[in-house]
Amino acid sequence: MKVLVTGAAGFIGSALCLRLLERGDVVVGLDNHNDYYDPALKEARIRRHLDHPRYTHLRMDLADRRAVEEAFATHRPSHVVNLAAQAGVRYSLENPLAYVEANIVGFAHVLEGCRHHGVEHLVYASSSSVYGANTKMPFSVHDNVDHPLSLYAASKKANELMAHTYSHLYGLPTTGLRFFTVYGPWGRPDMALFKFTRAILEGKPIEVFNYGRHRRDFTYIDDIVEGVIRVLDKPATPNPAWNGEAPDAGTSRAPWRVYNIGNNRPVELMDYIAALEKALGKRAEKKLLPLQPGDVPDTYADVADLVREFDYKPNTPVEEGVARFVEWYQEYYGA
Repeated sequence: MKVLVTGAAGFIGSALCLRLLERGDVVVGLDNHNDYYDPALKEARIRRHLDHPRYTHLRMDLADRRAVEEAFATHRPSHVVNLAAQAGVRYSLENPLAYVEANIVGFAHVLEGCRHHGVEHLVYASSSSVYGANTKMPFSVHDNVDHPLSLYAASKKANELMAHTYSHLYGLPTTGLRFFTVYGPWGRPDMALFKFTRAILEGKPIEVFNYGRHRRDFTYIDDIVEGVIRVLDKPATPNPAWNGEAPDAGTSRAPWRVYNIGNNRPVELMDYIAALEKALGKRAEKKLLPLQPGDVPDTYADVADLVREFDYKPNTPVEEGVARFVEWYQEYYGA
């Protein structure tokens, strides 16, 4: 395959590039290297694969229509994995237009590139945040998700709808992957695990929202990447049994699908913190706070479709994943 990976300097994107190169694919990575968080970490991530003979790196923004058109015309990928996005639920409360530009306008440019250049399969990152106000557990792709609680969530839901339109009109196979709280080495500094680790090592209190009563389906980075690759290798196909009178929200008559990728084992936030304390050998001072606007109390992924169709289920225990993150953090930062 020749795979275009957007967000290639990001947490998931860089890890995916490494795996694709290891198995022999040609990879074109694209990233705008913005300063939403420390750009030095992004540079360090891509140094792991930047000089690989089958890797090409493009520093550009998906919102730049002409640049995206030129990238597709020049490199002509057979497959695309769109991981580039303005991330973060809480930041979307402060800077909503950044999400429109990156997650909606940028994604439209990716869809157009795929449409005009014969891409065989587009896989794109959605998010567990699309479940919004839903409280039925576990979250299923076959349930409607029409009540997002943040603009970030709304932009990811919009991506799924936009992809469906292109699958329907142009026969473009598209698969959306709803990621559930991804963590692990080389992770994002705006995520809880990163923030908690830094604060505990510096002897500062950690902010624990919803008074620690969150439950999250924490999913280790290697499990996410394995799921992405398995899905990438099997383009979405139409569901011949789909019925417009009783529409299935997870499939379509078009070659369009969405899947959850989560650990399928929700963990209490306090237990997650306990695993971190054990790995660090140091207790955390906790500052208990109410639920943040835009956040949901619990996430829990139904991964039955992923298991049935790809014979795959994430399985890294939180204790193991957190310990691996701490080992990386201490080595990277000399902490």
